[in-house]
Amino acid sequence: MTGHADTILTGDRPTGPLHLGHYVGSLRQRVELQQSCRQFILLADTQALTDNAGRYSKVTGNVLEVALDYLACGIDPARSTIFIQSQVPELAELASYFLNLVSVARLERNPTVKDEIRQRGFQRDLPAGFLAYPVSQAADITAFKATLVPVGEDQVPMIEQTNEIVRRFNTSVDQEVLVPARALVPAKGARLPGIDGKAKMSKSLGNTLTFSASPDEIHAAVHRMYTDPQHLRVCDPGRVEGNVVFAFLDAFSPDPAGVAALKERYRAGGLGDTALKRELEPLLQALIAPIRERRAALAADPAAVWAILREGSLRAREVAAQTLDEVKRAMGLAYF
Repeated sequence: MTGHADTILTGDRPTGPLHLGHYVGSLRQRVELQQSCRQFILLADTQALTDNAGRYSKVTGNVLEVALDYLACGIDPARSTIFIQSQVPELAELASYFLNLVSVARLERNPTVKDEIRQRGFQRDLPAGFLAYPVSQAADITAFKATLVPVGEDQVPMIEQTNEIVRRFNTSVDQEVLVPARALVPAKGARLPGIDGKAKMSKSLGNTLTFSASPDEIHAAVHRMYTDPQHLRVCDPGRVEGNVVFAFLDAFSPDPAGVAALKERYRAGGLGDTALKRELEPLLQALIAPIRERRAALAADPAAVWAILREGSLRAREVAAQTLDEVKRAMGLAYF
């Protein structure tokens, strides 16, 4: 895998199966990027444990599930290295050195961490591992010398913090050992709302559509989709903004001009919600059916999937060990 313009580090916390929100936000992009970039995809089980202490099976039990989603959606292990974070111990050692380059005050100022602490209601019961997970993330990124990291807008501060660590380390050893990364932020509209109209599709809110959804489950989900509560009759003008069905049509329809025409009809009055949902359902059925079938076939041979993860983790260890060796040599820790 040489000659690529960029090296990418991306991944997910394995706390449950992935869903269409992940597909629009990252998976679809990863399938495209693996054609032109050197791509490392981590199953961030170590990071997921920072706020799941004592609930280990919630994380370990989902590693295979997320790997199945990756493979079923088109991630090719011959083009992308899929690995398990906890199986690459070099990452933890690298993070331990980076912890000395970051103050507690700086971690507490990270806006992404502040938001997540508030969402989880940690207050002073904050696990130290959770507060420091941006440092672990910096180790993940720098271990593979990633130049591009796909993140949502809310995660950009994490890349900024990584680059601060890169600069501090390189300055401290007076060498350019580590490589800064750029955030790759998805285009506007790449975040899919939940089917209930909430801003984000989320496992914890139960408003997702997973890749193993049956035809009946897809039908039921489309039927339940939030539209415009004021659009009571077909002839009433309707609001497109905040209408989940239109958000899904924007994300999945191959005919933007047709969607624009539907929006015009809906705004003017004359297009009912049931008819609108009939436009969307076949698109989702056609998208999910082959992914669901591939996923079921892969799930029938879990040993083969674990073999892919084992091979990917060994490959990732080789790369991370090389970076760790360079870091230790630059610090004077290569004693023997």
